[in-house]
Formats: sequence, C-alpha cells, structure tokens
Amino acid sequence: MNDSTLMQSIRKLAQPWGSDESYDSLIAEAKSASYVLLGEASHGTSEFYSVRAGLTKRLIAEEGFRFIAVEGDWPSCYTLNRYIKGYPDAADQAREALSDYTRWPSWMWANREILELAEWLRSYNEERPESEKVGFYGIDMYSLWESMDEILKYLTSKGSPDLEAAMHAFECFEPYGREGQSYGISASLYGEGCEEEVVSLLSKLQDEWKQAHPADRENALSAELNAMTVQGAESYYRTMIRHDSDSWNIRDRHMVAALEKLMEFHGEGARVVVWEHNTHIGDARATDMAQDQMVNVGQLLREKYGSTVYAVGFGTYRGTVIAGRAWGAPAEEMQVPPALKNSWEELLHRDGAEDKLLLFSQEETVLDQKVIGHRAIGVVYHPERERGNYVPSILSKRYNAFIYLDHTHALSPVQTGAAFTS
Repeated sequence: MNDSTLMQSIRKLAQPWGSDESYDSLIAEAKSASYVLLGEASHGTSEFYSVRAGLTKRLIAEEGFRFIAVEGDWPSCYTLNRYIKGYPDAADQAREALSDYTRWPSWMWANREILELAEWLRSYNEERPESEKVGFYGIDMYSLWESMDEILKYLTSKGSPDLEAAMHAFECFEPYGREGQSYGISASLYGEGCEEEVVSLLSKLQDEWKQAHPADRENALSAELNAMTVQGAESYYRTMIRHDSDSWNIRDRHMVAALEKLMEFHGEGARVVVWEHNTHIGDARATDMAQDQMVNVGQLLREKYGSTVYAVGFGTYRGTVIAGRAWGAPAEEMQVPPALKNSWEELLHRDGAEDKLLLFSQEETVLDQKVIGHRAIGVVYHPERERGNYVPSILSKRYNAFIYLDHTHALSPVQTGAAFTS
C-alpha cells in the first residue's frame, strides 16, 4: 500500500473530535457493550484522563454503567471507592482519600483529573440507594504487602477464625522486607516460595461476600480481592525474574479475573468502564506482542465475550507528560517529541494538526492490513530514546475506535508524599 492510498483511507475514516456530536457518535457505538475499555498512550497525560472522564460520566449517567475498574492497586482504589460511596468511616474529602496513593507511581491516580472525577461520582451517588451506587476499583496486582495488611485488618475487625491462618501465611513473606524483587529471586532461584500458603488463604475467603450481611458485603468482597491480589502478586514476582512473557501474562490474566469477580458482585446485566494503558486494552493479537506469546486484557476479554467488548485507544503527536527516569525516581514533567515519521501518530498529524476520532466498523478496510508503529509511553520514560517506544500495530484490529489528540499536556499530580520535580 502506498502513502497516498493510506492517507486517503485515514482521511475517509477520521472525523473531528471534541464536540458534543463527536462524543455522541462514540457513545452510540459503545453503549451496548458490557465492557468499555478506555486506553491511554501514557500514564501521565491530562487529556487522556479528562476525555476518559467525560466518556465515563456519560456512560454512567445515560447508559447505566455500574462501576469503573482501573489499572491501580486494590487497597488504595478501595479507599477512594469508600469516599465515592459515602461510607460512614470514609475520608471526608476526595483529596484525603487520594492520600492512600503512596506507592510509586502515585501520580497515576493521585492527580487533579481524578480528584474532579471523584467529586462528580460522590455527588452522583449521594441520592442513590447502596445497590445502585457506582464503584471505583483497582484491578492491578502490585500491592502484595498492602493487600496483606488489609486482609489482616479485615479479619481482625471481624474476629474471624481465619486470622491465625492468615498471619501464618504472611509470616512466609517476612524475610523479604516488603521487596517484591527479593521475594522473586528467592522463590524462583531457590524454591523458597509462599504459594501454598496464599492459595490456602484465598480458598478461605472466596465468595464469603455472598453470605455476608448487606452492610458488610463489599468489605467481604474487598478481602477476597486482596487475597486474589496476594496470590497474583506472589506468582508474578516468582516468574518476573526470568524476564519472559509469563509475568506479563499472569498480570493481565489476574486483571481479567478481578474484572469478572466484580461483574459477578454487581449482578446480572452489570457493565463496566475500564481505564488502562493501550498496551493492556488494545488486542495483543494486532501487535507484535503475539510473536512473544503475550496476551492482554483486551485480547482475553474479546476471546471470551466477543462483541460485548468495546476498546478505545488513544494517541498523541507531541506535548508534555509526567513520568520518571527510572522505577521509583522522582516524577518529572517531560517533553513528548513529535511522533516518528510514518508512525500512526505522525500519519494522523500529517492529515491535519487537529484532534480526530476514528471509528472502525466491522467492514474490511485497507487499514486492516497495515502494521505501523504506535507510540506507548510508560511510567519510566526517556524521550531521547524515542524509537524504542513504538509498538507495531494494526490499529483497526487493535481497537474498535481511536481518539487522536494532536497536542497534549502533562497531568497535575496531587501531592501524597511522593517526590515530584518540574
């Protein structure tokens, strides 16, 4: 396919983005899905968060979507969930609830964009019965020790007979000083893991929420999700030392399992809006991830639930972003350089330097055969090494729709004790 044919295809598909009409057209496409997956090309771009928030509010208020699931830790997101639902012992203010986001990279969820969404959700929930309140949950699995802490708090508060078993299970992790990598090295290389202990604990907590008192039902669910997180994180850290696809696949399979548990909890007909990076929500089979035998949330959900899954990818040509130079390094506002020539982002910019929406129908288009680089910025970012940030992708097969934002800006972190530099 020559450049002229490719640009003609883009021009035919692209429509202006940003007006009420453009939101209407995307909502009309996505509203019948059970899983609406909203991506992002970075974890530190304001417009990705604000556009997702705008779409999410409409899906909740107009279409009855029941909860939001994000690429975040269960414990800290559950603190925000309690504020959003107005629980008696919850934080008094959204900013206070966000103070639980202390694990790096805290800016992913402790930011002004999420603060505004949290206030909207709190207001939306105020006049609704408990069974109709919209929730906010984290489905990632990095919070190994934080989840163990929450399980012990819950079992202690209930005077549960399972408390002793939980304390025994968690004693296995004590030698590793709350360091996942230290545990992974020991478990992978020396066979000194804690898998049996956490599997046994999860079996004790599984589905307890089904028999719990209505007022404690969600807290019982939280205990189970924390146990699932401990099990998933134990497996993740045990395999990550090998640097192969297993640890990635464990993480994304865990996120799908957590989503399914939340769907079960919210009952028949429940629908969810998922916020995760493009690398998780865009179908891995339409990228070079498939060559490395990697799967992701988007692929797994599509394989199981078909057309009830609707994925929206995001991209930008240039701007600024919040990221770190290394894992655990201070957050910085960095420049995002103009996209590489002949990447999806550069082609969309070449078509015109304005925001665009592409809706990919079920009909075959010439774009369905075109593998082109698509920018992905992580929490660790080096703009000077830009060429390594592109994932070869068939855009129209990776997503159902794509939102292109030509010039974007760094999001605004809310201070939670984590370092930040400008």
